[in-house]
Amino acid sequence: MASIDAQPATNPQSGVIARLRAVLAGGSSEASLTRRLAGTIFIIRVLSAGLAYVSQILLARWMGGSDYGIYVYVWTWVLLLGSMMDFGISASAQKIIPEYRMSGDHARLRGFLSGSRWMTFAASSALSLLLAGLVKLLSPWIAAGEITPLYIGCLTLPPFVVANTQDGIARSHDWMPLGLMPQFIVRQGLIVALTAGIFVLGLDLGATAAMAASAGAVWIAMLGQMVVLNRRLMSHIAPGPRAYDFRGWLAISLPIMLVESFYLLLSYTDVLVLQQFRPSEEVGVYFAVVKTLALVSFVHYAMSATTAHRFAEYNALGDKARLSAYIAHAINWTFWPSLAATIALLTIGKPLLRLFGPQFVVGYDIMFVAAIGLVVRAAIGPVERLLNMLGHQHICAAAYAAAFAMNVVLCLLLVPRFGGHGAAAATSISLSFETVLLFWIVRSRLRLHVLAFGKR
Repeated sequence: MASIDAQPATNPQSGVIARLRAVLAGGSSEASLTRRLAGTIFIIRVLSAGLAYVSQILLARWMGGSDYGIYVYVWTWVLLLGSMMDFGISASAQKIIPEYRMSGDHARLRGFLSGSRWMTFAASSALSLLLAGLVKLLSPWIAAGEITPLYIGCLTLPPFVVANTQDGIARSHDWMPLGLMPQFIVRQGLIVALTAGIFVLGLDLGATAAMAASAGAVWIAMLGQMVVLNRRLMSHIAPGPRAYDFRGWLAISLPIMLVESFYLLLSYTDVLVLQQFRPSEEVGVYFAVVKTLALVSFVHYAMSATTAHRFAEYNALGDKARLSAYIAHAINWTFWPSLAATIALLTIGKPLLRLFGPQFVVGYDIMFVAAIGLVVRAAIGPVERLLNMLGHQHICAAAYAAAFAMNVVLCLLLVPRFGGHGAAAATSISLSFETVLLFWIVRSRLRLHVLAFGKR
């Protein structure tokens, strides 16, 4: 099959309208399935964003600016470290599982489905103990109100990591709701319910109580996901011997972990640097802006989660024409919806920020600066997943490392003077630089035009 979607030629008169028609046109079964799965993921992330938005608004109003700023700071560390401490297994599962299926290596497949989770749980538990010891060691230099929330954050990391691993396993089987619902709907709903219960009972809803509620939500959601996933795997994969290729899994996963780690560092550097140089209230305002723009990044996330294991499958089959057409489809369905979401959010940005409280409206200008980097990054779609699945994860990691280093330098230069505006500018510039690097890498190594516009 030579193409995934119909790609009718455009002319100067048709312009963007014709291109959008081409993007939205019906195509093959692979394209239709991808759109359905990506749509499912997007809906889950939007519902999750709604729950997160409600919870952040309520927490901001219930806790006050200072405690809310501390909670955001600690939760950001949990999100950052928890997403890196699986050694890249959650992402590499979308490469390892399809390859085991294609080669008929069922023993290693069964071993991976169980062994990957035990491995990440054990490793993350050990690292969490080390981090708790580091908090104890640095406690004389840490603000008193941050110490206990940081300890609770360490307790939250192991279940967070296992949930990420289970997410990767579920997505590799196209079980998108099972992979994402526990993390983004159940967990977020539990955070809202537990913090609301603390508030209604008249207890002190400070940063410590909010982090305790969040930790409980993470543990409950992960265990529930594990029960359902195990049952589904039992009915999907025949019992038999298991082989554990830990060394082989890590050889694939660690370079991917570098890519994911640098991407996450790039995503969270602005908040972490802002916390060091500006008041907690300003961190809260900036975090509200980031949450408001999250809908744009959900589009990219949805396509990445849906397409990664298919990149690996088509490459394993040696079907280059099918792979190329599928990449073009993924890029189009990343950029144009992202652009539409950005325009919509900027249009209603002030009312959305006002939901957090009147003081949060001052962050509206920051939205325009932050949106630039998101739109530019969306123009090349999920090409980082393409590089990872096709064995180019090392150079992809180098590109992310360069963008991260640029972001750190720019944040240190701009945040002390310009605050949230400087953090947003630093991140947008770094994302644009990363986009140029990834475009060049794919063009030079794979001979593909990975841009939403221009001649392919």
